Amino acid sequence: MKRRFEISPWSSVILWAWAAVCMLPIIYFASIALRPRNEIIAPSPIYFPTISIETWAKIFAEWPILNYFKNSMLAVSGSVFICLLLGIPAAYALARYDFKGREDIGFYILSTKFMAPAAVAIPIFVLFGQLKLLDSVWALMLVYAAMNLSIVVWIIRSYMVDIPPAIEDAARTDGASDLRILWEIIIPMCLPGIITAAVIAAIFAMNEYLFTLIIASRNAYPLSVALANFSGGSDGIIYNAIALVAFLAFIPALLLVVLIQNHLSRGLTMGAVKG
Repeated sequence: MKRRFEISPWSSVILWAWAAVCMLPIIYFASIALRPRNEIIAPSPIYFPTISIETWAKIFAEWPILNYFKNSMLAVSGSVFICLLLGIPAAYALARYDFKGREDIGFYILSTKFMAPAAVAIPIFVLFGQLKLLDSVWALMLVYAAMNLSIVVWIIRSYMVDIPPAIEDAARTDGASDLRILWEIIIPMCLPGIITAAVIAAIFAMNEYLFTLIIASRNAYPLSVALANFSGGSDGIIYNAIALVAFLAFIPALLLVVLIQNHLSRGLTMGAVKG
């Protein structure tokens, strides 16, 4: 029988007040994106700003914002798919198979995150240049996946280690192959961990700037690099455009977390309490 927790009225008021405070930066960014530039850079504060979608229409007309957004979504989703496609079997092998050098291979995978990104920036640029992949979304997918694969492997592996091996032994007794055990038993049991790893990989990919700036050019710009286009130049800093792009980059991450918050909360807390 599940225990029900009752929240007092005062606790509810405090939680709603805290939620409103947390929403203030989002509302403020949205208001900047909807305000004309002369009001944003006005020397004195404007308490009742002019809100209009004409600013958005102008920015969308002058800049390929939707193309930036599409590049970001394709690059991030593709990199997460590659990370899961390679990371789940690798995590299962490190968690279950006993072979020579397993610990060394696991440490090597994790050690790829220890290296400074600037150390491999030029080799990656030369490599993608020889492969004719510069300024393409495919290059962004591969780079993001290479950067986040180690995190995905180790997060998923930590959940697979906690699954009792007796469950797999019973399935093998019934004639199930290792691939079938992984697909029908292991993956459903550690689904919260897989979702957690996917969300973390997606957030890291969205925030990547250095490799994106090196690899992407005008055709493959994602939102993270597109922000730099609106600072400097003859027009100066275009604050409402920066706010708009930042708001668009924030919305997918917010929706993703809200839609899978139940699995995400289970994945973040699974294994925290044992016994």
